[in-house]
Amino acid sequence: MSYPFKPDPRLDLVLERVIDAPRELLWRALTTPEHVRQWFTPKPWLITDCEIDLRPSGLFRTRMQSPDGQEVSDRHCCYLDIVPNERLVWTDALLPGYRPSGEPFITAVISLQPDGRGTRYTATAIHRDEATRNNHEEMGFFDGWGTVADQLADYVKTI
Repeated sequence: MSYPFKPDPRLDLVLERVIDAPRELLWRALTTPEHVRQWFTPKPWLITDCEIDLRPSGLFRTRMQSPDGQEVSDRHCCYLDIVPNERLVWTDALLPGYRPSGEPFITAVISLQPDGRGTRYTATAIHRDEATRNNHEEMGFFDGWGTVADQLADYVKTI
C-alpha cells in the first residue's frame, strides 16, 4: 500500500534503517508500552512511563528522565493513523480526542516495509516550518533518532 505523504526536505527529517527482524516484531516493539520503555530514548536517558491507547485519536504518552534523574519531558501525543505492521502516525500538535495542544513540535510517521529478510524502518519527523525543522536537526535528530533505531534493532532480538 502506498501512502499519500511525501516528505519535504525543507520541512521534514527522515531516517531509514533496514532492521534484521520481521515487521510484526517491530510493530509489537512500537505499540506495547513495556517494549517502548526499553528503546525509545537514547541511553542513558530513560523512558520512565509510557501509555498507549492504540486507536486513531488515542493517547501516546512518554515520560523521559535525564541521566541525572530529572524528569525532562512528559509528552502527550495523539495517534492519527494506524495500519498494523505497516504505518504508525502520531503528533504532539493534538491531544487525545483530536484536541489541539499548546506546544506542537512534530508529527511522526513510522513506516515498516518488507526489505529482503528484514524490514525497512523509516522514521519521518514532520515540522510546521523550516526553523523548527532546522532546530530539530541541530538538536541532534540524526544522532538521537539513529541511536534509537539501533536500540530498537538490538532490543527486538531479545523479545
